[in-house]
Amino acid sequence: MNIVLFLIGIALVIIGVVCCVRDKKASTVLTCWLLAVILIVMSFSFTIIPTGSTGVRTTFGQIDEVTVQNGFNWKIPFVQSIKIVNNKQQDIEFKDEVWSETSNRTAIYYKGITVTYQINLEKSAWIYANVSNYKDSLVSQNVVASAIKASSKVLNDTDATNRSIIEPLVLENLQCSLDEKYGEDVVLINKVTISNADFEDSYNQAIAAKQQAQLAAEQQAIINQQNIDKAAA
Repeated sequence: MNIVLFLIGIALVIIGVVCCVRDKKASTVLTCWLLAVILIVMSFSFTIIPTGSTGVRTTFGQIDEVTVQNGFNWKIPFVQSIKIVNNKQQDIEFKDEVWSETSNRTAIYYKGITVTYQINLEKSAWIYANVSNYKDSLVSQNVVASAIKASSKVLNDTDATNRSIIEPLVLENLQCSLDEKYGEDVVLINKVTISNADFEDSYNQAIAAKQQAQLAAEQQAIINQQNIDKAAA
C-alpha cells in the first residue's frame, strides 16, 4: 500500500507538471501538487506488519526496546522507520560435514544437518539491536557443530548413529548454548534433523573385517562339528 500511494503521488506530480506546461489553471496545478505531497507523505507514515512477524521501530537510528506487533502501525514520516522481523519457524541448513567422536573415541561425521528455530515475539527488538546480521548469524554453524560434538562424545558407537537418540540430545545442547549466548527464551529451537551419520572408512573396514572373521569362525566351527560327528559314527 505504501508503494501504491507513493506511485500515485509521483503520478500527480507529473500531471501537475504537464498541466503547468499546457498553461492550465494554477488552481488545477496546485491541487495536483498538494495531493501529491499528501500521498507521498502518507506513504511514509505507516507500516503494515504481516501475521507471524513483528516490527522494530527506530527514531533517528535509535532503536525502541518495545516490539511493534503485527498489523497496521503509524510512524512519523522521515523520522521513524519500522523494520520487520520474521517470527515464524525457519529452517537453516548446514551442508558441511561435522566431524566428532563417540565415547569410545571412534571418529564419526554428521552430514545434512537442518535446524528449525524461531525468534521469540517479545525479543525481536533486542535481537535487532544486539545481534549484527542476525538473519544469517543468529544460529551459526560453529554453535551447531559444538552442540553436535558435545552430544556424540557422551554416546557409544551405536547410539551416536541413532537419529532418535542423537537428534534430541543435539537439540538440548544447542538450546543451552543459545540460552547462554543470548539469554533464555530469545531463540527457540524446535527441531534438529541429521540426515546422515557415519564412521570414517577405516572404522567401517575394520567392522567389515571383524564380521567376516566371525562368519568364518562360525563356518569353521560347523565344519569341525561335522567332522567330529563323522568320526564318532
